[in-house]
Amino acid sequence: MTLRKLAGLGALLSLVTPGLAMADEVVLNTGDTAWMLTATALVLFMTIPGLALFYGGMVRSKNILSVMMQCFAITGLISILWVVYGYSMTFDVTGMEQGVVNFNSFVGGLSKAFLAGVTPASLTYAVPEAVFITFQMTFAIITPALIVGAFAERMKFSAMLIFMAVWFTLVYAPIAHMVWSGNGGLMWDWGVLDFAGGTVVHINAGVAGLVACIVLGKRKGYPTTPMAPHNLGYTLVGAAMLWIGWFGFNAGSAVAANGTAGMAMLVTQIATAAAALGWMFAEWITHGKPSALGIASGVVAGLVGITPAAGTVGPMGALVIGLAAGVICFFCATTLKRKLGYDDSLDAFGVHGIGGIVGAILTGVFAAPALGGFGTVEDIGAQVITQLKGVGFTVLYTAIVTFVILKVLDLVIGLRVSEEEETVGLDLAQHNERGYNL
Repeated sequence: MTLRKLAGLGALLSLVTPGLAMADEVVLNTGDTAWMLTATALVLFMTIPGLALFYGGMVRSKNILSVMMQCFAITGLISILWVVYGYSMTFDVTGMEQGVVNFNSFVGGLSKAFLAGVTPASLTYAVPEAVFITFQMTFAIITPALIVGAFAERMKFSAMLIFMAVWFTLVYAPIAHMVWSGNGGLMWDWGVLDFAGGTVVHINAGVAGLVACIVLGKRKGYPTTPMAPHNLGYTLVGAAMLWIGWFGFNAGSAVAANGTAGMAMLVTQIATAAAALGWMFAEWITHGKPSALGIASGVVAGLVGITPAAGTVGPMGALVIGLAAGVICFFCATTLKRKLGYDDSLDAFGVHGIGGIVGAILTGVFAAPALGGFGTVEDIGAQVITQLKGVGFTVLYTAIVTFVILKVLDLVIGLRVSEEEETVGLDLAQHNERGYNL
């Protein structure tokens, strides 16, 4: 198995059917299977309860249940859409040919719709296809859930559900297919390196979040009215859960219990620690005091930054990526946001969008063996250009399609709650519940 194959999960598709698995004499590896079962649970743990707590603590007390409810509802919605058609749209390789650009370079077919042909005997590499399906489902779940942080406290629950369903169909599945589906996939053939989702998950969600918060407009009273997080304890606990769960996210993307998974775990820890310190010291120097919210945000920035690089960079590359992600995301989530005036409620773009871009670009640098990486990059300049090409395409595609989806939905059903509902809070207005009954 080459490192290039490990750089994207799309290579797995050559083995997703029982027939092909038999042809290549693949046998079930119980150790790999045990690890992937664990990794899958860890990634789901990142959304519920990790992201739900991380975001829930940052909103005002009148909106905590709305944010948590959105995370739970997205988990249910995307799980069903994934098995109905999402898995097939992402990983069906019918009609694909290396070097040939056609419709299937952008999106997969429907031969696997409703998980047709999946049995207990189906293998993907040396693990059950059912496990791989569930593992990838957890990626599809957390990506739209990340977008929630950008428009928190102001979108109607009904509009959110429809938006997420359409966005998953028209944005997530095609981008994941282009990057991970293997030979014939648009960005796969370009040579874009994205081991665990820097482009597919974080740039994708971050850019969608930026578009969403701009289309919906600012929260009532922003930025003059104080909107402090109501429970940073929840946010820190959520960040800790994300940190732990991310080992499943990154190390699990090796789809094996092997050396690549082990190195992915190590570099994830290094980059996250570096980013947490980078954000903390940048904030300390700039604002005079380090904050709990700051270090929690730095943790997530580091996790995001190392994601595309986790399978190809070495420890020192991870250190640089983490520091860069922590410091750059700090300034983008504070100074840049204030200057441009957009209301990205919980910094989905500032952390995930920017962190994903930083990580994607630096993957092209530190995947090179000359700089301690384990990839096959020989020409760093050429690989960085390839990474920039992938970033640019993802930003444009996601921004345009997300904008169109939101504008159409706004015309048809309306996106935003009324001013009265926003004042009361979405917990009561949308769900008739309170997070705290004193």
